[in-house]
Amino acid sequence: MPRSIFATVVIGALIASPASAGSPKPVKSPSPHTLQVVATAYCQQGKTESGARARTGVVAADPRVLPLGSVVRIDAPGESYAGVYTVSDTGAAVKGHTIDIFMADCARAKAFGKKRLRVQLVRRGRGQSRPM
Repeated sequence: MPRSIFATVVIGALIASPASAGSPKPVKSPSPHTLQVVATAYCQQGKTESGARARTGVVAADPRVLPLGSVVRIDAPGESYAGVYTVSDTGAAVKGHTIDIFMADCARAKAFGKKRLRVQLVRRGRGQSRPM
């Protein structure tokens, strides 16, 4: 059964196992995979490596770390860039634990600079790129 994005809110919660009707035993819920990344932003319009158009909600990543199609949640409470993103692009400068967040406003992308962020892997992609 595919995980819902909302499944990540039960991190570390204790739940009763359905198999133990008579004597419930606490079981830790699975926590999503969390990565520390260095984030930058870009505003270049056009097609991404996946074939989709660059738009809000897209990030570029190293496909060896986050394959195309992966869905990540950026944890940055109170920040406008916090949210759920799809890895739809790659880039020559995007290597290792680095992501590049698409922003439609180039001034905002430039002002973003470079930040250390924590991202949660919601769903791992299959890494398929567009046909050449």
